[in-house]
Amino acid sequence: MAGPRERMVVSAALLIRERGAHSTAIADVLAHSGAPRGSAYHYFPGGRTQLLCEAVDYAAEYMIARLDAADSCLDALDELFRGYRKDLQRSDFRAGCPVVAVAVEAGDPDRPDQSAPVLARAAAAFTRWRGAIATRMRADGIDEPRAEDLAVLTLSAFEGALVLARAARDVEPLDRVHAQLRSLIGDQMPARKRTPR
Repeated sequence: MAGPRERMVVSAALLIRERGAHSTAIADVLAHSGAPRGSAYHYFPGGRTQLLCEAVDYAAEYMIARLDAADSCLDALDELFRGYRKDLQRSDFRAGCPVVAVAVEAGDPDRPDQSAPVLARAAAAFTRWRGAIATRMRADGIDEPRAEDLAVLTLSAFEGALVLARAARDVEPLDRVHAQLRSLIGDQMPARKRTPR
């Protein structure tokens, strides 16, 4: 079982994806995680900034593990969209991407000392995801320049579809983008590597 520190990081990521970074206070994380009250500054001496950074790192690792576990880039795509489709419906369309939430809320010009490290972590997470997607595509026979382009398109389209679905409170944008990406990526793969949906 995870200790209080790990529970707080996971809770922070889950709360950020539903509420956003600004609306997620340390008190909320403590309540959600069940961690003892005094533990926040014991485990996170850098305060809320450190907790946000580690929540982003956790989200990055979680996504990388999901991508790496798939048998092909199409399976990874299916798992990604299917998983978030369920999360959206289960959360009444509140569950977005914690890395996006942090990225769009981290640019506070009045607090660059707090914003800069969090934004850097978000940028690093997106870079890692793009790399993992491109690597998976190359392993499935898509040439390197095309895999890099498709990785950027896939990540951008997925995150955009997630925002549209949350705003509309409807999974239709997610389903449409999934189908289009699957077709586009599948067309770039050797026939033997394609998996039916």
